[in-house]
Amino acid sequence: MIPLMKHAFLNEQETKRALSEFIINSSQLSMGSECFKFEKSFASKQGREDGVLFNSGGSANLALLQAYKNMGVLKSGAKIGFSSLTWSTNVYPIIQLGFKPVAIDCDIHTLNVMSHNLKDRLNEIKLDAFFATNVLGFTGDMNEIKSCCEENDILFFEDNCESLGTESSGNKAGNFGDASSFSFFVAHHMSSIEGGMICTDNIELIEMLRIVRANGWDRNLSAEQQFKWRKRHDISSEFQAKYTFYDLGYNFRPTEITGFLGNFQLQYLDHNVSTRENNYKNIERVMSTNDDFVKLEYSHINKLSTFAMPVVCKNSELRKFYLDQFSGAGVEIRPLISGNIQKQPFYKKYVDKLYNTDGSDFLHSNSFYCGNYPELTDADLGTIKSCLYKY
Repeated sequence: MIPLMKHAFLNEQETKRALSEFIINSSQLSMGSECFKFEKSFASKQGREDGVLFNSGGSANLALLQAYKNMGVLKSGAKIGFSSLTWSTNVYPIIQLGFKPVAIDCDIHTLNVMSHNLKDRLNEIKLDAFFATNVLGFTGDMNEIKSCCEENDILFFEDNCESLGTESSGNKAGNFGDASSFSFFVAHHMSSIEGGMICTDNIELIEMLRIVRANGWDRNLSAEQQFKWRKRHDISSEFQAKYTFYDLGYNFRPTEITGFLGNFQLQYLDHNVSTRENNYKNIERVMSTNDDFVKLEYSHINKLSTFAMPVVCKNSELRKFYLDQFSGAGVEIRPLISGNIQKQPFYKKYVDKLYNTDGSDFLHSNSFYCGNYPELTDADLGTIKSCLYKY
């Protein structure tokens, strides 16, 4: 069996020993110094001004939209475009917070929304924001998308949970929009078991995210920020401030275990990214010889940090054939994330307006993926390649 992921962590035994020692010797396991250290280290690695750590990537997405709403940047009824080939927690917050979801089609050759897809949708409807999902390590033409958003006064932010380490159009994926989310769930590029992050250069947004993350209070703000909020709301004492709630929030706080694991695993990220890219290109050489597959285009990507090995077949009959090939060889497979999210039961229940998304429909019906991670052996890669030959 070749599973989607073999271990919870890279260098698992070393990580578990270090974690055990940390837990034994730690005087605090609720959110504290390890979490704050990881926020700074990860944001620096990503090349962003700051980061806010959460208990999951899904929580990070919800907190991000809640923060924009608290700040008045997005209001109830705002029309938010999103990549129609995506994960559920990219779309849930749009619905949960009273915004209007607008599905944007994805290109079958890049798996992502391209600028031409966004422009096509803008011919139909004015958007207030666009929440891009960078799919499985691939991205759209991000500079062109960013320019399109700027020209049309559209707030642009990214779900980069699947593309940590990818570099596209001269920048890191996750650094094109106002903010971006990351996930550290098991089987992602970095694992802290559960965990997520928002990175941004927007200091006002960082401040609000810390309020949203912890019940709406100010405990994790700087002294200067606390003074500002307390003065604004006439909070006259530290005692009163302990249980003062300034805006809508949640309890999305991570634990020190999350922070420690993030700090420990960060040392392996570069190796992880390089190995994933090499694995994918190794497999791609076989796929490129088989005309049953749609060739993926990523000439705009400088470094390809694939979350998984996507396989795009030219029709559903071929997909069935290759699904059988992979299953028969003991290779664990999945649909291409959630497929076209408009086909999901929850979406049909809560959203009245559906949009034409031919590209995502094609990917929904004709694609799947298997795992990609540094622990794949030469034998594992050979097994995967054997499933992709045309006999």
